[in-house]
Amino acid sequence: MQTTVSLEGHTTHRWPQRIAGVLRRVPWLTRLILRLVHWVQPRYSVGVVGVVTDARAERVLLVEHVYHHPYPWGLPGGWIKRGEDPAVTAEREIREETGLQVRAVRPLLIETSRDWKRHLTVVFLCQMAAEGQDIRLSHELIGYRWTQWDALPPMVRFHRRAVEAARAALAETDHREESGALH
Repeated sequence: MQTTVSLEGHTTHRWPQRIAGVLRRVPWLTRLILRLVHWVQPRYSVGVVGVVTDARAERVLLVEHVYHHPYPWGLPGGWIKRGEDPAVTAEREIREETGLQVRAVRPLLIETSRDWKRHLTVVFLCQMAAEGQDIRLSHELIGYRWTQWDALPPMVRFHRRAVEAARAALAETDHREESGALH
C-alpha cells in the first residue's frame, strides 16, 4: 500500500487521491455512488408538533385528536412533506388543523418513537402571529382548549415532555430578560 507524508507530517494513503481523480474525470460516477448510498441508508418518517402558547405564555393550546386513543388530548401537528422545512411543517400543520397563523420560534425536542422505530418527531415552540384569531378545527380534531401549564390532562408522554420543554424554554428566556435588565 502506497503512503505519502503531508506537509503537516501526517501519513496519508494515495488511494483516496486516486479515487478523487477518477470521480473528477467521470462526474456521473459520483451521482451513481450517491444514489447507491441513498438506497441503502435507513429511511425515516418525520412528524412535527407545535407547542402554541397564548399571548402572555400562561396557557398552552391542546387539541383533542380523533385518532389518538386512549389519550386524545395533545399538541397539533402532522407529517413533514418531502423537501419541506420542519419549521414550515409546524406552521402549516397548525394552520391546517386549527386555522391559527403561528410562527415556529425554535425547535425544542427531537425524539425517535418508542412504537415506530423509524419515526422522528420534532417539537417546535410556536408563537401566535396575531392576537384575536378564531380557531377552526379540521376533521382530525374534536375539540380544543387553552390549558394552564400545571393542569394538563392525561397525554402521551412525548407530548407532555414537549409541553414541559416549552415551559422550561420560556422560563429560561424570562430569566435571561430579567437578569439582562438588571445589568
